[in-house]
Amino acid sequence: MGLYDRYLATRIRWSDASLPESIAVVLTERDLLEKGAYETLERCWRWAFEYGAAHVLVYVSVLDEEVVPTLQRQFGDVDAPCPIAVRGPGDDRQADAPIQVSIGLGGKHEFATAVQGLAEEVADGELDPEDVDESEIEKRLVFPTAPDLVVKTGAERLSDFMIWQSVYSELYFTDVNWRDFRKRDYLRALRDYQARQRRFGR
Repeated sequence: MGLYDRYLATRIRWSDASLPESIAVVLTERDLLEKGAYETLERCWRWAFEYGAAHVLVYVSVLDEEVVPTLQRQFGDVDAPCPIAVRGPGDDRQADAPIQVSIGLGGKHEFATAVQGLAEEVADGELDPEDVDESEIEKRLVFPTAPDLVVKTGAERLSDFMIWQSVYSELYFTDVNWRDFRKRDYLRALRDYQARQRRFGR
């Protein structure tokens, strides 16, 4: 770790401000085609858990769903520091692992599927309409974890990312491309988070 990295780490650890318990990283399939992309991801996971995160979410936007099976296999080969759950389009199994990976699973589609499931249960008499609330929707989301901090590299666009879960998330954009993302860039995101006053829509 370089001198500047140690400086950032010290500032973070000595600060009274809280650190995010859940981190989300937004990537594109192009990011993962770069040499060393998965090694960067493995390091990022370790940085997150080193600095107190309990969950790390990775959202991979794709232009062509045909690449999803290939990306899923590649994620199966990564050296993850803890259990990992990978989900793609059409997969409605809830992810409850410390590391959750969404590949091409759009936020609008995930939310619409959850609402459709609720409507079917109401129509079948399994659920009363007055019992439909936020918690019932969240039970039916593939990724129920709400990220405290969302990190996006390379551009200031999130795409169709976790529409429901990220509504109160803090967003951090960096013009550093994923292939060049270093620990100091991650620490800068944490310092930025610590400097914010979260309002949760208030």
